Amino acid sequence: MSEKVKIVGLCGSLREGSHARMALLVALRAAKSAGAEVALFDPRETPLPFCEGKSTPELDANAAEWRRLASWADGFLFVTPEYHGSFSGVIKNALDLVGFEQLEGKICGLVSVLGGGANNNALNHLRTVLRWVHAWVLPHQAAIGSAYDAFDSEGNIKDAKLHARVERVGADVAKFARILRCEAEKD
Repeated sequence: MSEKVKIVGLCGSLREGSHARMALLVALRAAKSAGAEVALFDPRETPLPFCEGKSTPELDANAAEWRRLASWADGFLFVTPEYHGSFSGVIKNALDLVGFEQLEGKICGLVSVLGGGANNNALNHLRTVLRWVHAWVLPHQAAIGSAYDAFDSEGNIKDAKLHARVERVGADVAKFARILRCEAEKD
């Protein structure tokens, strides 16, 4: 297999200056350094319509682009702010606009950003949703607490250990996407 694995990052925040986007860029750079081709899908720049719950929804151009990227991907990086103890509606809506065809059998890495102390509520809830669509989720993840103070002016995570953890999520998505694709090609 000579073709690079393809990783799509999805930002779960619509906020300008989003810490979720900053963390996602750290993880995507690590995936690229690990040999993956990467793409960023940012719903702030490419707004998605609300999912209407149809099994085959008619898609606008932005939703069609999201679905195309999700089909193209061998793996995903999902970075979400934690809102009210769970992941963002932006992530949920994006996941509702795709399905098994785009997610089943693909590896996913998870990172959250929080205003308070780090916890795993959003990540555990997101992990459950991804299991329901038969995606593989990395066993390790990263939660960035007090995100308002966690990044420098360049968008890097100040705490070296936490920065390395987010990088590991990105690099491991590339690594395990490669392994899963190799296994699928054997079948």
